[in-house]
Amino acid sequence: MAESTQAQLGKFIRGISIRQIRLGCGLVLFAYLVSHFVNHALGNISMEALATGVYLHTLFWQFLPVAAVFYAAALTHAGLGIWALYERRQFRWKAIEPLQLVLGLSIPALIITHLAGVRLGHTLFGHEKLYPQVFYAYWVVWPYKMWLMFIVLIVAWVHGCIGLYFWLRMKAFFKNAAPFLLAAAVLIPTLAMLGLYQGGRTVVEDSRNPEWRAENLPREKTGTWAEQKILDQITDYFLIGYLGLIGLALVGRGVRALNERRHGIITLSYGNGRTVRVPKGLSVLEASLRNNVPHASVCGGRARCSTCRIRVIGDCDHLPAPSNREAFVLNRVGAGADPSIRLACQLRPETDLSFFQIFLPQITAATLRTSSPARIGEERYLVSMFVDMRGSTKLAEKRLPFDTVFIVNRFLGAVSQAVIECGGQPNQFVGDGQLALFGLATSPQTACRQALKAAAQIAVHVDELNQFLKHDLREPIRFGIGIHGGEVIIGDIGYRDHMVFTALGDAVNVAARLQDMTKSLSCEVIFSEEVRKTAGLPPDALPQHDVDIRGRAEPMVVRAAASATSLSALVEEPAVAA
Repeated sequence: MAESTQAQLGKFIRGISIRQIRLGCGLVLFAYLVSHFVNHALGNISMEALATGVYLHTLFWQFLPVAAVFYAAALTHAGLGIWALYERRQFRWKAIEPLQLVLGLSIPALIITHLAGVRLGHTLFGHEKLYPQVFYAYWVVWPYKMWLMFIVLIVAWVHGCIGLYFWLRMKAFFKNAAPFLLAAAVLIPTLAMLGLYQGGRTVVEDSRNPEWRAENLPREKTGTWAEQKILDQITDYFLIGYLGLIGLALVGRGVRALNERRHGIITLSYGNGRTVRVPKGLSVLEASLRNNVPHASVCGGRARCSTCRIRVIGDCDHLPAPSNREAFVLNRVGAGADPSIRLACQLRPETDLSFFQIFLPQITAATLRTSSPARIGEERYLVSMFVDMRGSTKLAEKRLPFDTVFIVNRFLGAVSQAVIECGGQPNQFVGDGQLALFGLATSPQTACRQALKAAAQIAVHVDELNQFLKHDLREPIRFGIGIHGGEVIIGDIGYRDHMVFTALGDAVNVAARLQDMTKSLSCEVIFSEEVRKTAGLPPDALPQHDVDIRGRAEPMVVRAAASATSLSALVEEPAVAA
């Protein structure tokens, strides 16, 4: 158990890249932003509500462990933003990605004035600037800072929402959650800015009262002009240093471009005969985008999907080794053992390269506007079932082709009927075999139980088919079933008018290999331990086997059922088809 946990932890760590670190830090900052915005919205109620809200807000975010995580996330996210300015050569989306980067880089410059006045003032001089003091400073003393506050609120919120969209858009729940997320994205900043406006207007009116000024504007709370001058100098030095870092990143981009041209140009040859010449250092996907070569990339080059995969033609020894993130993604789709399969967004060749794209790009701007996320590409948990008819070659030896096709079609019809009755979807037909998917509209547990129920129902339907064809068959039709569940990418795959909706991923590949193993284990059904646990079946329900799966380093625990009908005792009894 400890070794399994350690292996899973190691796999998780290997899957972490700079993008995942930036995403994690961004989520921490966005949580702070939501908390602060909700606090601002209390200004629509009263100044007392604002005071209560800021007390609870600071009580949580200034708790030492939380504060350490927050400041570490802020510094890391800002640093990685500058690194992204240097590192990123091409953008998958020409408008929204550069906009996100520019907005993110502008936030530190916009927020430093507020940060120095409130946080540094408290740390260095013991100032206690809460809402009354800040409103007075921004609405009365320096009115331009009021507009600066509204600008930074909008900029930070839009930047965070763009990042969340890129992260969530391939998730299974995004289609249903999108209207609610959009409503929250509009309402939260609107209420926050209205709350600030109401609070500022209240302070402007109250500041005319000498008693209010004496209570809320003493020097120990607001500080002296000398102290304010020091804070202004700190702000100026920060801006100079920060703009210097941005300038350094831009200079670095120019130096890198000159070095790349000086060190040579390489040729990339596509499988369709197209060739492009690019400087060394570009990824294959960046080279495609730079030269307007269509290239599939659902996640936008973030190494979160495998749709940009390419197969290298020729010797692969000269290629740079895959990064931990690239190896993690390739292993997830069962391609980690093949050195010729690489991610175009991660591979940066140093010499001439010939390859062909595994997935031909057919997604246009119009497609993005009119297609649902599931048709474009969506990551979600599905249960894959492979069903194969045994002995179809022998069946065709002494029959007319039409008779063989008739029997195979009746078999696939019986399988499809069982799948549909149990809530699944027949997906692909390959010869006398079928891939069925479960979980497109249900929870993982329901999907696993539906797949097991469908396996039992298939046995019932095939038995009925054998009875119907008993005078035409020398021996009954037999079959094998493999079932596995996991995260896959679903979407339209194909070329032009020949697009099909299907699933891609390690879970699909494993299900196919489990189906093959039913021959060697002399059983009708094999399903993974993942399916057993998710379905909630008892551990001693069926015999357990440790099997080697091609493309996986460790053996896999599976359960085998000699007869598919025995699964009916573990799930609901299948209804006998008429």
